[in-house]
Order: sequence, then structure tokens, then C-alpha cells
Amino acid sequence: MDLRNVNGEASAHAVLLLNSNGMDVFYRGSSLTYKVIGGVFDFSFFSGPTPLSVVDQYTAFIGRPAAMPYWAFGFHQCRWGYHNLSVVEDVVESYKKAKIPLDVIWNDDDHMDGHKDFTLNPTNYSRPKLLAFLEKIHARGMKYIVIIDPGISVNKSYGVYQRGLANDVFIKYEGKPYLAQVWPGALNFPDYLNPKTVEWWSDEIRRFHELVPVDGLWIDMNEASNFCTGLCTLPEGRICPNGTGPGWICCLDCKNVTATKWDDPPYKINASGIQAPVGYKTIATSAYHYNGVLEYDAHSIYGFSQSVATHKALQGLQGKRPFILSRSTFVGSGHYAAHWTGDNKGTWKDLKYSISTMLNFGIFGVPMVGSDICGFYPAPTEELCNRWIELGAFYPFSRDHANYYSPRQELYQWKSVAISARNALGMRYKLLPYLYTLNYEAHTTGAPIARPLFFTFMNETRCYGLSTQFLLGSSLMVSPVLTKGKSEVKVLFPPGSWYNIFDMTQVIVSKESHFLTLDAPLHVINVHLYQNAIIPMQKGGLISKEARMTPFTLIVTFPLGSTSGEAKGNLFLDEDELPEMELGNGYSTYVDFSATVSKGTVKVWSDVQENKFALDKGWIIEKVTVLGLKGIGGALEIKIDENPVDDISKVKFITAGHKYPDKLEEGSDKMKSVMVDVKGLELPVGKKFSISWKMGIKA
Repeated sequence: MDLRNVNGEASAHAVLLLNSNGMDVFYRGSSLTYKVIGGVFDFSFFSGPTPLSVVDQYTAFIGRPAAMPYWAFGFHQCRWGYHNLSVVEDVVESYKKAKIPLDVIWNDDDHMDGHKDFTLNPTNYSRPKLLAFLEKIHARGMKYIVIIDPGISVNKSYGVYQRGLANDVFIKYEGKPYLAQVWPGALNFPDYLNPKTVEWWSDEIRRFHELVPVDGLWIDMNEASNFCTGLCTLPEGRICPNGTGPGWICCLDCKNVTATKWDDPPYKINASGIQAPVGYKTIATSAYHYNGVLEYDAHSIYGFSQSVATHKALQGLQGKRPFILSRSTFVGSGHYAAHWTGDNKGTWKDLKYSISTMLNFGIFGVPMVGSDICGFYPAPTEELCNRWIELGAFYPFSRDHANYYSPRQELYQWKSVAISARNALGMRYKLLPYLYTLNYEAHTTGAPIARPLFFTFMNETRCYGLSTQFLLGSSLMVSPVLTKGKSEVKVLFPPGSWYNIFDMTQVIVSKESHFLTLDAPLHVINVHLYQNAIIPMQKGGLISKEARMTPFTLIVTFPLGSTSGEAKGNLFLDEDELPEMELGNGYSTYVDFSATVSKGTVKVWSDVQENKFALDKGWIIEKVTVLGLKGIGGALEIKIDENPVDDISKVKFITAGHKYPDKLEEGSDKMKSVMVDVKGLELPVGKKFSISWKMGIKA
């Protein structure tokens, strides 16, 4: 995407080169150069002119982002190295005991028998005990996800492999399945461009789901990753791997393949950040797929094709909304899968990088994205893990994951991190209805869930290169601490009024874009809500299923000191595990919220589409909080649905004056203003309503 500002007028556009061949891309400020080693020049242009319209046009072309189930926006815990089921059970109970929210528990390949896909370790993850565990967590509303790598172990006694051979599903080299090595040892890679492979893959997922009713699948190593390079054969007279050293050391007998221009093209791209053969540590590029398609041409779509096949399998199997997490992505991957940013390090540098990576993927049409919280490796410090969960609690996809060789880093392992987790994740779970509505917006318009500030403030040039802050939706700004040893953070505030989501009496007013240094002690992350917004929130909880059934609060923000103004927001609700995320199916409701203040009269109202679902669920709004009203005073002449409230004791009004940071830099402002809480309401979410009152203002 290109965003430029000429004489104060900003405009955005984007260019897509749809090409799956290897390439180098060079950006030199005023020019962009593509050096592509195959395929065609298939360019598409998206004229904008706003960043939101660019991603709308782009995702209309490549495929709208996938709908995610509600629970996917809860917190996820994973680790490579949960050696047996009792460890997993202890993790779940420890989160509960620590009162830290947790929705999904994951297994890396520890549950497998010899690292083989679609298997269970009969000793450490016996099926009867695993089924009993899943029955227990499913009853609470929790979910369970496991990993699947694409490579299928070459093993005569392995049914998955034998059925694959019988169906001729593997990528070929000189007429035979191409041999590679990953965690289980020697293996073959399925060819997802082959329709028979897609059928076989669906059947294997069905068989595994009958064995273990998992709730989603994590497809990893699907670039495809290979521990060897070139043309390999099984070694004679030795076991490979022998189980004594690191599992990623190649133990096959291999030779480099350089005989064709596909393996040794005349232009050497910068593959893997180094000058290496184009097939280095992956599938040989002269291997071929279905209908003779060369790996040279199809390499970049391998993970994408696996995502498509896995999505089709899960949707056909369960009749539910699939959840798939993929490491490898391509243009359009967001239509089928979520993404995490790979094996990021537990360093301050990678903590910072996680924001720009997340924002890029939102623009790419993959809005459900996040990084391994606290880092995959090496071991994080306690301070870093505090700061990472404060940030990671506001990733669209929020998961703690760690390496086999790293110490345990679940959020309850440190008392200080547990405090930060309860604070940050506690707020996330209150914001789940807002995040889920952003999921609907992403699914229908392509709008990123996490966005650069320039998506809302495209004329503010200070926002253009900013990657230390971000927005959730158009109105909620997250400003984390990203530097070791710091207890304050420098935050850019675009023009307007910004309210602290953790303490809504605190406000910052910016007349023009400027930086302000805010306090940020160890357990604090600064999150601010912008003016003219209405945000639906709930009471939160330790599991999203529980949090989702609590009463709603509407947070209404006006510019500070308003005597006139308006605010808008929305809310999407549905039966979140149905395959489609849409209105009109009898299992969804959409609500537009509006608010105005004029001459001392405040009014908040709703318009409802497809009300039956929300009414059947019994959701109510019990509180409306209005921020930024001018003066100091109470409320008079309260009306609900235009009818005066006779018994005012049932509805409680609480007012509080807004507060300001001790140090306001130039460009900030102070004035008398008030926050009003209207409590004791019982307004059905599924029913159109209005509530209004006059302020007894004392200027």
C-alpha cells in the first residue's frame, strides 16, 4: 500500500503482483523493483483513495478474511514440550487457580506417536484419558487444538502413509515420491494441488477427529520446511534420525540437484536471507506436482493450498466454523486461516517487531494474527514477559507459545506476570464483543482488526511511519512499553479527545498531533478510546463462553466539554460456530448505536436488524457510560423510549469529573467536564431503544 500526502491531501492506493515464483523486491524510496524468476506479470491496482477502501477493494479481489468463532478471540496457551496429558491438565488448572483467562489449550507434537500426523502417543496421551479431559474442558466451554505438519512419515505400518501411497497423493521427483526429512524422519509431502490429495486429506482429518474431537488445527512447517536439501535417499545400515541429537539435523543421504535451470536458475534470489540454492531446506524446485506443475512455480502456494484443503475438510466434517492457524501464507490465505508470525525470539527487538508484522498482515487480508507471547525462544526475562502480555492481550490472535528447550513461561509462572495478565487479559475479555464485531467487519469489508493509526488519521503525517502504537478498529489505541527498564512511554495523540479505557475519568485532549510521555509502571499498558465512538463491552470472565452471557455496557465518547456532538458504534452477535457469518439466517443480530448531545440533552439509541437471535439469548444493556460532557452536574428528566421514568430510584446516575495527566505538553488542553454512568438499566439488546436525559449543568 502506498499512502502519500500532497499539499495536505492524503490518498492511498495499492499494487498486487500475483506471482508464486521466487523473487527479489527492492524499494529505493522513489522506486519499486521486482526481479521475478518465473511466471507472469499479473498486476492489479487498487485505487483507494483511503486505506480502508484499499483493503476493501483488495480483499474483494483475493477473498474476504475468514470468519472466526467467538472463542478464538479468547486467550490461547501452547508449548512444545507438554510431555504428557497430566502436564496439560495441570496447565489448565493452574490458569484457573491464578484467575487468568484461558479459552484454548494447545498441543505441539507431544501428543503424537513418533511425531507422526493423526496419531496419539499411547502412553503419554492415551485416548481414554484424553477423551475424559476433553469432555471436562468442553463442558466448561474451553477448546483444544493440535498441530499437524504436512510431511507424512515413510513407514510401512503407518496407515496414513499407506493410504496416501494408494491414492498417489505425494509430490514426485523422477516418477517417485520426493523424499525429505522433518521431525518424524524420512517423509513425503502431500501434493495439495491434486484433487485426490484433498479428498485423502479430508478423510485423514475425519479419521483423526473420530479418534480425538479437536476444535481446530494448527498447520505448521508448511513452507514446506525440510531438514535436508536436494535429492535424498534412505541411508543404509543406520537409523535416521537416531534420537541422540537435535531432530533438525539432516541424516538422509543427499546430493545437491543442479542439473536443470529450475534448480539452478541464472538469477539467484535472496532466499532465506542468504545466497543459497533456490531449493535450500525445502522441496527440490525440479520436483513436480499434479499435472506436471513444477515446485519451482508452485513453492510459494504450498502452505496456501494446505490451508484451502484443511478448511474444506473441517467445514465438511463438523458443519462448524473452522479454525485453522497456518505458518505459511500467500495472497488470499486470510480467507481460510489465521496466522502467527513464526518462531519469534523472546527479545525486546522482537517484541517491537511484532507490531509492524501484525499491522502488515492486517493490510494483507489476514487480520487474525499475532506473535508468540513472551517469545518462542530463548527464555524471556520476567520484565519482558510482563510487557509482552500487556501488548499481546491486544493482538487479534493472542497466544503464549514456547520452545521445547526453553523454561516454562505460562503466565502464572511469575507473580508479577500474573498480575499483568489479569489486568490486560481482563480488559480483553471485557472487549470481546467489540473484537468480535471487528471480526465481522473484517469478514464483510476486509477492514483489519488491528490497524496503523493512519487508517483513521490519514491526513496526520506523523502517523505514517509509526509502528510502536496501533488501533483496534477505528477508535481504540494501544500504546505499549517496548523498551527494557522503562516505566513510561512516549505516545502520539492525534487531534481530539482520548479516554483511558482502564480509568475513564482520565482524558487527554490534543489540539494537533503531538507526543506525550505517560506513566507506565510494570503492570500498566496505556489504552485510550477516541471521541465520537460507542463501544459495547461486557463484564468479562475467565472463559469467553461465560463472559459472553454477562450484561452489556455501552461506552459513549464525545469530544471533551461537549454541548453538542454525536457518536456511533455497532455490535454483531451470532451463533458463532455456524459456518457462515452473515445476517438473515435467523442466528444473528446486528445493532447500530447512536448518541447525540445538544443544548444539555443527551440521547442514546439503537437500531436493530434481525432481532430474534439477541432476544432469544436474553442479552441486556445494564449500563450506559457517557464521557466528555461539559460542566459538572447531574441528570434531569430521564426518558426511556420517550417515556418519562417515574421511579427514578431504579435508574442510578453517577457523575465524576475528568482528570488529566500531571504533565501536559504543549497542544493539550484542560476544561471542566464530566463522565456520567447510567446504571440499573434493563434494555434488551435485540430491541430498539432510546434513553435520554437533560444535564443539570454547572459550568
